[in-house]
Formats: sequence, C-alpha cells, structure tokens
Amino acid sequence: METIIVRPIGLIHSCFTEKFGIPRQSGMVKSATATLELLPPFNREEMVRGLDFFSHIWVHFLFHRTVEEGWRPTVRPPWLGGKKRVGIFATRSPHRPNHMGMSAVKLVDIRREKKRYLLELSGVDFLDQTPVLDIKPYVPFSDSIAGATSGYTKIDQPRIKLKFSEQALQFCTSYEQETGRKIQLLIEEMIRQDPRPASQKGKKSRFGMLLWDVNIRWQVMGLQFEVLECRRIQ
Repeated sequence: METIIVRPIGLIHSCFTEKFGIPRQSGMVKSATATLELLPPFNREEMVRGLDFFSHIWVHFLFHRTVEEGWRPTVRPPWLGGKKRVGIFATRSPHRPNHMGMSAVKLVDIRREKKRYLLELSGVDFLDQTPVLDIKPYVPFSDSIAGATSGYTKIDQPRIKLKFSEQALQFCTSYEQETGRKIQLLIEEMIRQDPRPASQKGKKSRFGMLLWDVNIRWQVMGLQFEVLECRRIQ
C-alpha cells in the first residue's frame, strides 16, 4: 500500500493565528479556544448525534503548515531543552512522515448556524485553519491509563512574575467588552507557560505574538515578564 487518500471533515478557527505561542500540548492553556466547523458532506445533525453526552473529544488533524517542510527522522524536543535529539516517533513534533496530530480538548458546545455545524472547543493547541481528519469521544475509563509513564517529558512550571502595562490592561478591558473574548486571561496563561523556544532563552528579551487579530508585545527580564503593548492589526 503506497498511498492513502484522506478527506478533511472539518476546519479549525482558532485564537492562534501563528505558530509562535501555541501551547506544547492541549489542555495546558484552558482559556485557549477554537471553533471546529464541519465541512460538507459531514455537516449533518446525525454525524454529531450523541456527541454532546461527552465532556471531551479527541481531534485528529493535519499539521498543514509543516507539510512542505517535509519530515525528519530525529528532532530536538523542547522538553529536553532543544539540545538532545530523539526519534520522531518518541515525540509529538509536527515534522512527522504523515504530519498527523491528535489532541484531547474540552467540548464546550455544539451549535447550528444556518447550514453549518460548529463545535466550540477549549484547552486547544490548534493553529488557525487546521484541517480536521476525524473526531472521537474521549472515554476516561479507557483513555486515561493508570500507572502510565511519561518518559523524558515533565511539567516544569517556572515561577514567572507577570505584569501588564497600563496600555495593555486598558486594551484588554476594551477588547473583551467589544468581542467577549477573554484575551487578558489567555495572555496570562500562555506567558506563564513560557512559550519561548529553548534556543532563544537568554538571548532575546522582547517577543511578539498574535492572538485572534491582536498583536501582543512582551519582554523578559529574568523571571519577570511584562506585557508591554497590545494593538489590533489592520
């Protein structure tokens, strides 16, 4: 068997409009949200009937922005500080032979908007416009394995001190009132995860990232992080 043709069943509309800053795993940033739009001919009521009984779902998707970059037999995972190489199948890197990913996310709501069926999700790690290949319910008694080990991965939460400039605070308040999007909480959760690549730590002090249509500028001084400015992009 040389090739298999798959067809996307949905498309992700995410708060993450660029790769920088996306959480390394789903569930790490609870306030990160996305809408999964089912595409024809899969946008039918019977396709999601019964799914609302589940609190979480598995989303299988394509790392569409890395397809043209090809795949790599080994990578340097961030869990190891970006210094040691391990086999691609021992990581969750997007540079895989078939560029497929899977994430367990919270299913907030299922709604119909005219002829569209939309799944509202939270705790996501999807780039905007990500093609979705499949959806399955998350089943705790079988999907959560007691005694499972996590290899070289670890949760090493740095004790980051974070503050917002007056301009950033005022912008977040105004933006939330206008859009209903909780952007300040999202920024806080993301930066407390320290999204900087291992290669840039200690070398660069100022960073920028995009959330929805907002450009955020922030700086690092030791363990003191400060959001300097938030501006809406035109």
